[in-house]
Parts: sequence; C-alpha cells; structure tokens
Amino acid sequence: MITKGLLIFVLLISILPAQLFAQGQATAEKAERAYQQKDYSTSAQLYIQAIAEGERSASTYYNAACSLALAGKKDEAFLHLQEAVKGGWVNTNHLKQDTDLNSLHSDSRWQPLVENCAAQEKRQKAFWEGAALKTPFRENLSEDEKIAGLSRFWSEVKFNFANFDLVQGLDWDKLYLDYLPRVRQTQSTFEYYRVLMEMCAKLKDGHTNVYAPAELADETYARPAIATRLIEGKIIVRRVMDEKLAQDGIVQGLEITEINGQPAKQYADERVAPFQSASTKQDLEVRAFDYFLFSGSIREPLVLTFADADGKQLKRTLTRLSLKDRAKLIPNAPLTEFKVLPGNIGLLSLNGFDNDQSVKLFEAAYPEIEKTDALIIDIRNNGGGNSGFGYRILSYLTDQPFQTSKWQTRSYRPAYRAWGTPDDWYRSEAGKSNPIGSKLYSKPVVVLTSPRTYSAAEDFAVAFEVMKRGKIIGEATGGSTGQPLFFSLPGGGNARVCTKRDAFPDGREFVGVGVQPDISVLPTLADFRAGRDAVLEAAVLEIKKQLKK
Repeated sequence: MITKGLLIFVLLISILPAQLFAQGQATAEKAERAYQQKDYSTSAQLYIQAIAEGERSASTYYNAACSLALAGKKDEAFLHLQEAVKGGWVNTNHLKQDTDLNSLHSDSRWQPLVENCAAQEKRQKAFWEGAALKTPFRENLSEDEKIAGLSRFWSEVKFNFANFDLVQGLDWDKLYLDYLPRVRQTQSTFEYYRVLMEMCAKLKDGHTNVYAPAELADETYARPAIATRLIEGKIIVRRVMDEKLAQDGIVQGLEITEINGQPAKQYADERVAPFQSASTKQDLEVRAFDYFLFSGSIREPLVLTFADADGKQLKRTLTRLSLKDRAKLIPNAPLTEFKVLPGNIGLLSLNGFDNDQSVKLFEAAYPEIEKTDALIIDIRNNGGGNSGFGYRILSYLTDQPFQTSKWQTRSYRPAYRAWGTPDDWYRSEAGKSNPIGSKLYSKPVVVLTSPRTYSAAEDFAVAFEVMKRGKIIGEATGGSTGQPLFFSLPGGGNARVCTKRDAFPDGREFVGVGVQPDISVLPTLADFRAGRDAVLEAAVLEIKKQLKK
C-alpha cells in the first residue's frame, strides 16, 4: 500500500526531475547555438549548466567535452568524455575522427579513453545485437527461432515505435498473441516472413518494415520489366523496360485489368496491400500499385490482361526478373539533374538524397542555375536519404537562417514507470540551418511534390514551406519520415522501427498526413496518355505569374 505521504513524495520525485530536464534541454540548445557561432567558452559553460539542470545524456557530456577541448580546457574535457562513455556514448570511430578533440590526442589519457570506448561499444553491440538471434538462413526455421523473431519484433516496436497514437484501436499485445499461432503454422521461412510483414503492416508506418533474407529475394521481390501507376483509379503501364515487350504490344498507357485471372485492383487489394507498411492512403497506393504490384516468385509468371483507350484487350504472359537483371534494364538516373526550359526557367530535379553526390551535382550546376530567371525544383520522385543534403541545397535560396522540422522521441525511464508516471517524450524544438552565405538565388522558386516524395524529401518540403520562398505544387507527399532503428531477425532477415516523430516547427503534423501542396494538381489519364506533365505546366504558369509582378 502506498500511503498518502509516500504518494506525494513519488509524484514530487517524478515531476520535478521532468521540469529540470526540460530546463536543462533548453540550456543545451543555447549551448549548441553558441557552438555554431564558434563561441566555445560560452558553449562549454552552457553545456555544464545544462548538465547541472538535469540534461545528463551521454551526448550532452560529449558535446560539452568538444566545446571544452576547443576552449583549451583539457582536464575538464577529459572528465566529460569519461562521463559520456560511462553514460553510453560509444561511437568509437566518430570519437577518433572528431576534429573538435584533436587537441587531446597527444595527451596520455587519450588512448586509454579510446580503448575504453571501444570496449563499451563492443559490449553494447553484443547486448542489443547478440549473435544468438542472428541464425543463418534455412528453408524452414525452427519453431523456436520463429517465435524468437516474432518476439523481438514485437518488443522493439513496443518500446521504440513513435506513432502508436496514429494507429487508432490497435492492441499491440493482442496482435502479438494473435500472430503466435500463425507463426507456428508456417511451413517455410518464406511463409514466416510473409506473416511478419503482414503483422508489421498493421502499424501503418512507412518507416517500420520487415525485410526478408537475401536468399529469398527471388521468391519475394522478383518483378517483370514493366512499371505501373494508379491514375484516376486505373492501373496504367507507365514504363516498358524491355523492347521485346514493346514489340509484343505492351506499351505505355495501357490499362491492366486482370492479373492471373483476377480483377487487377482486387488482386492488389488482397495479394499486395496487406503486406505493405504505409503511412497514408497515398503512400499505400504507391506501394501497392507502383512499387510492389508484381513482386513475387521468379518461378511464377504473370498472366496480364491489358486494355487500350478504346477498350481493345490484349493478354500476355510475363516472366518475373531478379532484382539484378531488372536493374540492368533501367538506366541509372543521376541524383540531381538540371535543364533550362523555355522562358529561361530552370528545372532542377532532385531524385534522391542518398549521398552527398546530390549536393555536388547541384553545386556543379549552380553557375547555370544562377543565370535563370526562375527555378522549379522537382522532388516528385525523391524517396529520401539524408535530410542534411536537402538543407544544404535550400541554403542557396535564402540569406537568413531557416527552420527545419521539430521532432520528438520516446524517453523511456524504467524508474518513472515504476512511479506510475505516464510515458515521457524527449522533444526537440525546430532545428536551424544557415544560408550558404557566399551565394544566393533570390529569384522565384516553386517545388513539385507527389506521394513518392518521401522521408528526407518531405523534410525538404517542410523547410521550403517554412522559408516562404515559393509555392508547393502537385500532390500531397507520402507522409512518412523519422529515424528508423534497424535490427536483425533469425534466418538472415531484418526489420526496422520508426523511433522519431517529426512535425512542422509550429507543431503541425505531416506524418500520417503528408505535406500538402499550395496548388493541388492531380495527374489525369488523358494527360498521361498525351504525354503532358500537368504538374510541371502548372508550375511554369505560376512562375510566369510571379515574374510579371
């Protein structure tokens, strides 16, 4: 029994630390700003103050050490580094390469610190990614392995998933119990992973996924040499990659009406959609009708019925290709492309933020971009990557610091739960990126988006909207971003779970919704068959209006 006095004490020790934690977090953000301004002494003092106020995360100790080292305070820097490692900061490679700490390398305390960090990192990896669950692939895993994998996926989601509130009515524990017998009944590793994928899809999150082992790629991900898209409720051939198929009558613009004798949309709804992890309706449509409609076994051909604009039908049998063979038929599109449209309007296509090549290609093209009278930035086919690369490109469009997304992640403290307090969240205010400084593109700009605009590309769209540099034109984005946590599963597969919830700086949600365009333009089947890009045309029209002002 908890007495009244003890209850008050428990509430005080749970509420007061939370208040101090928030205060310390705010001070740590001030310390970061001082660091960015290269005022390292002030930054170090603020980090130390933040620690005193309760912001005692390992990263805060590490950042304090960096500022202290840059301020010439070696002894204090080492003390804070030791506390960082003790508190769980174990990125040894970063520690060794961080130029902020160069002044410490010649000190006799440096090498023992690095060795201690490496030892802690090894222990931590062994705890979170132990070898016991990394069993090799077999055609049919043991029942124990299957249950262990299901349990690991359930537990990682239970404690790390950031978006449970977006999945109304989901009882995660009950779902676990419901899927236990289904997992036991699977007769192969392939079936087992299909069941896990179906369970994962119940979370309705595009950054939470289960991936089959590489050995099952030809059973799971093989596809024919055509690509499709859902346009006005119809599944349309948008691309034919094999000239032999074109010669056989399969051309762009045909509608697919049946797949293996089943109405095509029904096939997608029953055979594809239930296994797709998607954050929004538009995200699910892209996955079910574009990316994964034909995914399946390389040993099983597809019988497709096509119809042209006049209703004339064509039936063909297509073979599925391995990922490697299909990739050979698709030319590698550069991450960044630039061309000049009539009227001296630049068209910059940013097709991904996978690596810094996107920024390098942009910077190489910038002398030509600078000569244009206006710029259209197309991120309709950008599936994301690293948000920082997108912010780097946006830094050319302003001479003022600009805000990026705010975010939050669950902050689970076992003692707080024992005290009966609700789940806590670590919240970070909107980040800030600085302008490039030396160069500024101040002319009219618009951005094009679609449901295939995803993850880091959505972060780009959010920052662009907040900058108020121009309008967003097209369709709502996919509505999914956040930091996924990857982990292994028995049999060589793996999974990930979304741990971070992003929002506009003012708190508006776009996860589970999508970044909404200022000017909505929905592609039509007539436009597609005529080769018209209605979204791009709307962008050109908007640019011309702005140029007339």
